[in-house]
Amino acid sequence: MRIEPHTFSFTLLLGLLAAVPYFGIDINLPALGATGTTLGVNASDVGLTMSAFMLSLATAPLVYGPVSDRLGRKPVLAFGLTLFVAASVGCALSSSLAVLLLCRFVQGIGAAATATTFAIIRDLFDGDAARGKIASVMVAVNVATVIAPTAGAALLAVSGWQSIYATQAATGAMLLVVVMFRFAETTTIASSGPLVPSAVIENYRRVLTHPVSLPYILVGAAAGATAFAYVTGASLFFVGAVGLRPEQYGLIFSACSAAVMAGSFLDGQLGRRGISSGRALTIGLVLSSAASVVLLAMTLSGWMATAPAVALLMTVAFGFGLSLPNVVSATMQRLPEIAGAVSAAAGSIQLISGAVSSALVAVHFDGRTALSMSAVMAASSLLALVLYLFVARPAERRLQTELVNAALASH
Repeated sequence: MRIEPHTFSFTLLLGLLAAVPYFGIDINLPALGATGTTLGVNASDVGLTMSAFMLSLATAPLVYGPVSDRLGRKPVLAFGLTLFVAASVGCALSSSLAVLLLCRFVQGIGAAATATTFAIIRDLFDGDAARGKIASVMVAVNVATVIAPTAGAALLAVSGWQSIYATQAATGAMLLVVVMFRFAETTTIASSGPLVPSAVIENYRRVLTHPVSLPYILVGAAAGATAFAYVTGASLFFVGAVGLRPEQYGLIFSACSAAVMAGSFLDGQLGRRGISSGRALTIGLVLSSAASVVLLAMTLSGWMATAPAVALLMTVAFGFGLSLPNVVSATMQRLPEIAGAVSAAAGSIQLISGAVSSALVAVHFDGRTALSMSAVMAASSLLALVLYLFVARPAERRLQTELVNAALASH
């Protein structure tokens, strides 16, 4: 018997699927050193496994998106989860860094199939209903980011780093069973054309030239760059410069993840109370921008007390959680017939922008201050706000006016 789309079980399934990539990253963080010891390499070398996973995670959706539009979401999910399970087993059995790198790359290809989660939401829901589902999925993703590092540390202490990959394999296998036997295909739109390179390129051309979807993709990329700058910079600053213990930093990371959850949860509640998506998005982006600018001002002044800095980071995270469901919903809204391609393009561009912002923070970290983090966060969050207010929102209003005028003319 299939899981009905309007049920909590279906929302939970979507949340677990969307959390797979994050689970594949965060649960491994505590085990880099132990993995290096076993394989006879430095922890920094094992860190390359994160890069391998992220690289395939950013690029594979560009294939999955058009394939899911043409063949359906279920076959893509089943294939990706099968690959994820097999690669996770390979990671657990790896006896050299080279083999682990290869398995992590393949694992990322498998995990990337879950990027179709937002296309599934667009298949089934519209407007505020889609916004609410996306918000719920974001809550589930952030629950995973809070739990995963602690779970990884516990598994490492009890049975070694291999058990972390074994747990990933078991999780992927359980999701695969549910997808195969309880999940019904959601694609209801007729085939979007033959699955040939020219058709795929044309679909992505439509996405990247659409007057509304593209601006919202760029807003999401800039907001994502803000979040990635925090993820990279906060650990460098609080552990490397301030001298906090890793477990103390873990509490800060968890608090910020909880703030993202709170923002996403609030957005879902606002949607049910009739608060427009545009208003919630504006509030979220303004909050993130204002807190980032204040954080930069504190850094430049030389006063960087830990408590106020954490409060500002939590405010940025809260604004991110409040705004992201609305950005995703607006991005997907206008091209439902190629929702997979839209989701893939948006996700890949966001990951690429995040990688760039992370690199900027890491390369320019001075070992003493949070300047690189706060500067990149302020620039990225302000860019997201400007893109929304002066590009995305006017473009959406123009398109709505054109549609109304066309409807009036037809009558």
